Amino acid sequence: MEIRPVEIRGIDPRDTTWEQDHANYRVYFWDRSTTTSYEYELLGDVDVDEVLAWAEEYATARGWARTVYAVTMDGDRRGLIRLAGVLGDPFAQ
Repeated sequence: MEIRPVEIRGIDPRDTTWEQDHANYRVYFWDRSTTTSYEYELLGDVDVDEVLAWAEEYATARGWARTVYAVTMDGDRRGLIRLAGVLGDPFAQ
């Protein structure tokens, strides 16, 4: 796997106004052989490492690809932040 250049910089942790210990996650599984997706939301006191491990195991057992997102809000609009997995169109050839 090729590692792309990443900008790394020091930060001032006082620049944030809130923090949350647990997030909600969405996992999208991509069955490319049938062009089908399966979507799940994981709620509660689940850790991102647990989500990533479950998603990898579930996808591998079925031969599927996967994308893991953290759910976030922008005012009253729900959004997703990709954490791992497929970037872009999972069915693109």
